[in-house]
Amino acid sequence: MASSDIPILGTDDLLRPPQSEPEPQQRLEAEHTVTTTYTLKERTYQQQFSDIYFLRLAKLKPAVEEVAATTWDSVSVDRVLDVRQGEICWVTGTVYMDMPLKPNILDDISKDHWIAAPPARLKYTDSTNDQIMLEDESGRIRLCGGAIISEMLVTGCVISVMGSETVDGDFEVIDVAFPGLPPQILAKSPKVTKAEGGKYVAIVSGLKISGELHESFETHLLVEYLIGELTGPQDQSSASKITRLILAGNSLSDASPLSTTREDTTSKTKFKKYGYDSSAYNPLPITALDNLLSSLLSSIPVDLMPGDTDPANVSLPQQPIHPTMFPQSKAFLGSTFNSVTNPYECDIGGVNFVGTSGQTIDDIYKYVEGDDRLAMMERTLSWRHVAPTCPDTLWSYPFQNIDPFVLEKCPEVYFVGNQPRFETCLVEGSKGQRCRMVAVPKFAETGEVVLVDLETLGCEVVRICVEGPRRE
Repeated sequence: MASSDIPILGTDDLLRPPQSEPEPQQRLEAEHTVTTTYTLKERTYQQQFSDIYFLRLAKLKPAVEEVAATTWDSVSVDRVLDVRQGEICWVTGTVYMDMPLKPNILDDISKDHWIAAPPARLKYTDSTNDQIMLEDESGRIRLCGGAIISEMLVTGCVISVMGSETVDGDFEVIDVAFPGLPPQILAKSPKVTKAEGGKYVAIVSGLKISGELHESFETHLLVEYLIGELTGPQDQSSASKITRLILAGNSLSDASPLSTTREDTTSKTKFKKYGYDSSAYNPLPITALDNLLSSLLSSIPVDLMPGDTDPANVSLPQQPIHPTMFPQSKAFLGSTFNSVTNPYECDIGGVNFVGTSGQTIDDIYKYVEGDDRLAMMERTLSWRHVAPTCPDTLWSYPFQNIDPFVLEKCPEVYFVGNQPRFETCLVEGSKGQRCRMVAVPKFAETGEVVLVDLETLGCEVVRICVEGPRRE
């Protein structure tokens, strides 16, 4: 949708003469089912991280080999070390990107020894020194050739490559195959045409609530819009069709220490007591978020996902933010308040949703050239994996029995929060799969709310601003 087509709600919408008393609005409801795909029942860190790669390859190898067998007529080999020089064949394995600019253990050692760490890199790419490897249980082989260099690849994706071994021992790639979109199980057949009177799901990310005295006025307008207290009857009627709100991560601002007085900064090091230190804890952000949620929950169901700035575990899958942190909102547990995981999967009104708070695509962005976030999202669907760079450069739990990030079925709506700007497109698979991809922008920077129509899978954006209506 073009930016000029985005409806804008602002203070000027409130300055209008009195009208006749509007008809009362009743919020529409949609059936909601949460899956436990990303829920950790117990956590132990005694196993190795390598197990997750073997699980991933064992799960995705049959799917990608099926695509390769129907596409190529050449002979396949079972292991990467079985390729022979001069013989055209194809082989399946897991990609490993050997990139000198990627983070390594030396960074952690430098922090332990109080050595100044280098600044975080926006990209890991270095066209002159990067190498692409393909590995399986037998070993690893280096890939070369224009066909593989032009592909968008990251560590952890499972692919098949066709080619032959060179005199240098490398594998020159002629063509590449991916697993493709997973099969899709539809509760109903979605239509892409625009329709009136549908039910919507609102997705918001990056509220960045700090709890300061002058908190963002757009955040308060957002609450009033969602509960139907903003502007006139037309917008209130539209708000009543929003069946659920998904807060896709980073609801709180980046953690910062409490301000210290001059006496504290000049005095000698004080005794550091063991355990909880109230002087180093700032309760304002979580209190402000609790107040915001309690205002919403009496009117609209809310699913709260954690992000990298929220009080949850850092490694994926992030577990739900503990309800005890919300003394007012926890009264709505079991009814309209759901603290959920990241990534998150659910069914709303018969439509399957899968989404993350943005860390997965942000990490893939560092591996590849360009900044096409939708292309990165589409590639994760083709790889059938939500977080392929786990656990190489994205922290992850060391799973031993299953890789939950593998997509067993194609979602109907795939969203990623905390992206630079709003983008959306419809992806269609070779077997009739249809998936609405949505890059959700940061609300604190754009003031944009994404609305997904459950009937048509159409996508709209409402922009909330203080200055009043403006066109961009």
